[in-house]
Amino acid sequence: MTTNGNRFCAAFPRTPGVPGKMAMLNAKKWEPGTVLGIRFLSGSTTLQDRVVNAANMWLQFANLAFDFRDTGSATIRIDFMEGKGSWSYIGTDALSFTDQATPTMNYGWLNDETPDEEVRRVVLHEFGHAIGMIHEHLSPLHPVQWNREQVIKDLSGPPNNWDLQTIENNMFARIPPEDVSGTSTDPTSIMMYPIPTSWTLDGTTAGMNISLSETDKDFVRQAYPF
Repeated sequence: MTTNGNRFCAAFPRTPGVPGKMAMLNAKKWEPGTVLGIRFLSGSTTLQDRVVNAANMWLQFANLAFDFRDTGSATIRIDFMEGKGSWSYIGTDALSFTDQATPTMNYGWLNDETPDEEVRRVVLHEFGHAIGMIHEHLSPLHPVQWNREQVIKDLSGPPNNWDLQTIENNMFARIPPEDVSGTSTDPTSIMMYPIPTSWTLDGTTAGMNISLSETDKDFVRQAYPF
C-alpha cells in the first residue's frame, strides 16, 4: 500500500470482543521532541477546548508537543465537517498538504452536545494516527482473515457509506512487515478498530476502547522517548 496521502478513518459501530496490538509506521514518525503546530478551522471554543484536553493525554507519555494556535500556519489543521467522517492523515503525511485551508484531520460527528467519553475516544484515536500509528487490524504482524463480502456490504451502507477504495484503504491494505513497529497483542488499544465477528473467517473480533491502554502508553514512550 502507498500510505502517502491516505486518510485513516473511524466511524462504524463497535461491538464487544478481543484482539489487537499497537503498530506504527516507522517512516511516518515525527522526531522525538517535535513541536506540532495545530490550528482549528471550525468548531466552537467549547468543542475545541475539549479536543485539546483529550489530545494532550498523549503528551503524558510521548516526547512531543502540541502547539494549538489561533492564527498562522499549522502542520495539523482540524475541521468539524459534518457527515464527512472522522479521520486523520498518518504522522508526517500531514506535511504533504501545505494549503492552510485544507484539513489534515476531521471530526464529522463531534459537536457541543457530544458526551465527553465519545470526544475522548475519537480524539485519542485520531491523534494516534497523527503521531504515526495505524489501525491494529492493518498490522502485518497480526493478519486478519477477512470475510471481504460482508465487510464491503456493511461499510458501503449507513453510517459509513464508504466507497470501495476507502474500504480497501481502511480495512484490507497490505503493509510490509519491515515498515511497521508493533507490540504484543493488546485487546484494549485505542487504535483497535471495532470488528464484528461476521467480518472475519477466523473468529477475530474487537470492541469499543475509550481510553489509552497500558500498552498504548508503554509503546508511545518507546516510540517517542523523553
